[in-house]
Amino acid sequence: MTDIIIIGAGPAGLTAAIYARRAGKEVIILEGLAYGGMIVNAKDVENYPGFKNISGFDLATNLYNQVIDLGAKVIYEKAFKIEDLGKTKKVITNDYEYEAKAVIIATGVQNRKLGLKNEDKLLGKGLSYCATCDGAFYKNKIVSVIGGGNTAVADALFLSEYCKKVYVIYRKDKVRGDKIVVNKLEKKDNVEFIYNTVVTEIIGNEKLEKIEILNNKTDKRELIDMDGLFVAIGQEPSNNNFSNLIKMDDKGYIIADESCHTNIKGIYVAGDTRVKEVRQLTTATSDGTIAALNAIKEMD
Repeated sequence: MTDIIIIGAGPAGLTAAIYARRAGKEVIILEGLAYGGMIVNAKDVENYPGFKNISGFDLATNLYNQVIDLGAKVIYEKAFKIEDLGKTKKVITNDYEYEAKAVIIATGVQNRKLGLKNEDKLLGKGLSYCATCDGAFYKNKIVSVIGGGNTAVADALFLSEYCKKVYVIYRKDKVRGDKIVVNKLEKKDNVEFIYNTVVTEIIGNEKLEKIEILNNKTDKRELIDMDGLFVAIGQEPSNNNFSNLIKMDDKGYIIADESCHTNIKGIYVAGDTRVKEVRQLTTATSDGTIAALNAIKEMD
């Protein structure tokens, strides 16, 4: 039994833990993988107030250490179910059951897959969802980045420092990343944009060898020799385990207003896993603050 259970040790969950502990509440954080969430994969974070430049790993580690120093407990178990017991809530993991007066869901998002044959087979063998994690392995190689958002643009810029050639493949006619980063990328001699195009096949046995692309305007197909393929087509939530209790939209994001309260009294949601217009590091930590303060207010 504890005061607050936080599901997820990303920026939203860790921020919630800081506010809860400062209010004197007992906190358990349940995390199925590792602390930090997806921000740990960011080589450079330049849009978080107070830091001109910091790596995502260092930022996450600073948050984690702050939480530990305040006395929160981080337990590495995946939460599979939440039960509403009225005044308390039960969270069931793969190992144990925990009970609390309030629950904050901060599970974040995971990388969206292409859904192509060989995608799982070639993961780590030429295919990656994290350029900053794996990009250095492709020095002087030919790689592609699939996507047109901020993540894809940042990945391509990072890879251009290592790779002989970087293709940016996007299904629309223009990338939509931040203009300042796009401008930097467009000036790179080793970067080529391929617009109105999707990848239709990933080819390789023991490792990635080629990709097949399709122009969605001309219907022309083409094979390209490829050493590395980096997928950056967005994220999706991991909330299926809670769908029996918590209301979600058709994409699986948890429905909540700006108070971060779900449809169940005593259960809150924070960060990228909820329905919201803007998903950024700053809005995740903001949600963590709001969810924690409202949970504290409700139990007091």
